[in-house]
Amino acid sequence: MSRDFWENRYQTGDMPWEKGAPSPGLVDFLAAHPDLSRGTVCVPGCGSGHDVRAFAAAGFTACGFDIAPSAMVHAEEKTKSTGLAAGFALADFLHDEPPQPFDWVFEHTLFCAIPPAERDAYVRAVLRWLKPGGFYLAVNYLIVDEETGPPFPTTPSEQRARFSPHFELLADWMPRSYPNREGKEWMFWWRRIV
Repeated sequence: MSRDFWENRYQTGDMPWEKGAPSPGLVDFLAAHPDLSRGTVCVPGCGSGHDVRAFAAAGFTACGFDIAPSAMVHAEEKTKSTGLAAGFALADFLHDEPPQPFDWVFEHTLFCAIPPAERDAYVRAVLRWLKPGGFYLAVNYLIVDEETGPPFPTTPSEQRARFSPHFELLADWMPRSYPNREGKEWMFWWRRIV
């Protein structure tokens, strides 16, 4: 999907993914792990920045990236009103070089938003943006009954097959989700090993 495709979605307000709050799975993860090292975190496909602000509120140096210029405007405006310190930048996560390597990469349903033909590029991007030994935390939207997208279908087995050559799986579970996604998301916590 092109930058124009996503920018048009923001310009027209066609944003069914916009829930007005961070991922419930991320909120619970941060609450359950208060002793995590508070390093840098990259949130690609951050949209309005709810997840970026959740990390910033938890003490991380949080940066959100998105391909749509209007998403960055929304994110910056919403963040100013909270008083939190968080950075936002326009970037194509799949193809751009990162401004720096990050300790964490967190994604909430970005994987399912890209065409399946680009999923190898997605894995390479996570490796490019994440430090060796860093953590990749993902909330995947499992929509196995749909053929067209975005979003595009994925499964826990696909996630394990794609990421296990490069990452150690620390945990995976069904997280608490937004009401319309209950039972349709799966969360993974990986450590980069190569």
